Amino acid sequence: MTDSEPRYAVYFVPAADSELYRFGSTVLQYDCYTGTAIFPPAQFRDQPDEWRKATEEPRRYGFHATLKAPFYLAPTCGEAQLVSAFQSFAAIGRTIATIQPVVTMLSGFAAIVPEQPNPVLNALAADCTTIFDAFRAPMTAQERARRLASGLNPSQISNLDRWGYPYLFADFRFHMTLTGKIEVGRRESAVAVLRDLFQRMRTGSIAIDRLALTKQDTQASPFRVLSTAALRGVHEVH
Repeated sequence: MTDSEPRYAVYFVPAADSELYRFGSTVLQYDCYTGTAIFPPAQFRDQPDEWRKATEEPRRYGFHATLKAPFYLAPTCGEAQLVSAFQSFAAIGRTIATIQPVVTMLSGFAAIVPEQPNPVLNALAADCTTIFDAFRAPMTAQERARRLASGLNPSQISNLDRWGYPYLFADFRFHMTLTGKIEVGRRESAVAVLRDLFQRMRTGSIAIDRLALTKQDTQASPFRVLSTAALRGVHEVH
């Protein structure tokens, strides 16, 4: 695979007209539905360059939670096949997970995470990982070396070699990234501002009831939503 080839991913992306999406896309200053830039929240406009740098890495992916990590298409697969499989997957009846969201720090970056672990949500991510793996091109030696250089435990290395991504199954944690790595001395103040902004929305619980298939045309371009689908629920678990 080369940097000029597209990558795809299966994400949870809130509805474009939802308060949650407006919050996350404004924080990241990017709308992955339209591919356009957005002004940051007023609380960060007195330091626009600093905040833009803090959100540079997650901005490329748009506001989302990963369910199937970015992958190149296998040579035997086409984009239309992937879109069709994506729509069919969403149409399978399943329990819809509902989470209570909180803003916290994860390994040095700010994110929205469930207040409590949610087995139903973890099962959705596992299904996305395994089912869409049929469309994934094999990992290159360069990709593997880059991942290993970040420091992985044996379980994560096993996931990487089998599924092309280390943080799966027992190592998976649902999260919606809001920043890149923040300096230790600035983490507390940054997360406090984000929590305040988030709490003003009063969104309550979040139903993980929709999926987005996203596409990155080249390594230099951001991800954009290619296709969306509502998950067909059988009943909800809180």
